[in-house]
Amino acid sequence: MPLSSLPRTVLVTGAAGFIGAHAAVALLARGDRVIGIDNLNAYYDPALKHARLAQLIGPHPAFRFVHADFADPAALAAALDGEVPTHILHLGAQAGVRYSLEAPMSYAHSNLTGQLTLLEVARAHGVAHMVYASSSSVYGNSSPLPFDADQPADRPVSLYAATKRSAELLAESYAHLYHIPLTGLRFFTVYGPWGRPDMALWRFTERLLRGESLPLYNSGRMRRDFTFIADIVAGTLAALDHPPADDGTLKPGGLATPHALYNLGNDTPEALGTLIDILAEATGKTPVLDNLPMQPGDVEATWANIAPARQNLGYAPTTSLADGIPAFVRWFKAYHAGA
Repeated sequence: MPLSSLPRTVLVTGAAGFIGAHAAVALLARGDRVIGIDNLNAYYDPALKHARLAQLIGPHPAFRFVHADFADPAALAAALDGEVPTHILHLGAQAGVRYSLEAPMSYAHSNLTGQLTLLEVARAHGVAHMVYASSSSVYGNSSPLPFDADQPADRPVSLYAATKRSAELLAESYAHLYHIPLTGLRFFTVYGPWGRPDMALWRFTERLLRGESLPLYNSGRMRRDFTFIADIVAGTLAALDHPPADDGTLKPGGLATPHALYNLGNDTPEALGTLIDILAEATGKTPVLDNLPMQPGDVEATWANIAPARQNLGYAPTTSLADGIPAFVRWFKAYHAGA
């Protein structure tokens, strides 16, 4: 019997978030029960989070949502309400590189205390597998391209990246001490329908449609491994279905505990200018560029080595920017037309 057909209850944190909501839909579609938790904070417009939840709460009786802070142990215990999750998909976090310069304590709370709280739930309930979201930001600017999860990631250039790398180290300690199967996923610039308003594609689309100039940091001399949301979700569920074995062998990330680290990217770094060109065609608007200096905490390029995810998880991203950006623009227009 395939793993995905076994009865399971998956605790999904960040269930109202971009990746979390998409992942919850995919889990429900294959027959899993989902307990979703999110604090619905105001980092960006909560109306978007409520709209994502509306795709889940009504149509899916196997979905139960709890409005709570997953970094609060008492609130998390109340959210479970006596249910024992078989799996944890920990996608909740305080996101954003630049915002970490303004509100550092929120990153410590969500990304460090939150990770520790979920690890304690995994230990207490003996979950079959906990998968958690990390980030390509952990590599900083010093890592050679393409980024390989086996190489050191010890020079973060933003507080956000430091909290994500620290969360990985917390997971490693729990895998070592308690032999809990854990997998960290380093996501690379995820985009697509229901995306986040703080990310470049949303901001550029919004400004283009309003006839406003586009802020172009570092004169556009940045490259990103843009990854479409459907590809990310496919890789995330595949990871959930493949817990690392507690057999002492080296796992992706160079770890001998039952803890693996995978890159989930598109393996195709694109210049920011390419994104703008495709976006201009998709919107039918001519961009006016406002060249700005490199922002603190940003990195010049990202590029994922996804060979381990291909080999072990069957991960095979298929969506190019040329297809993904028009899909986002269509959704963006429809969402705002109905808002």
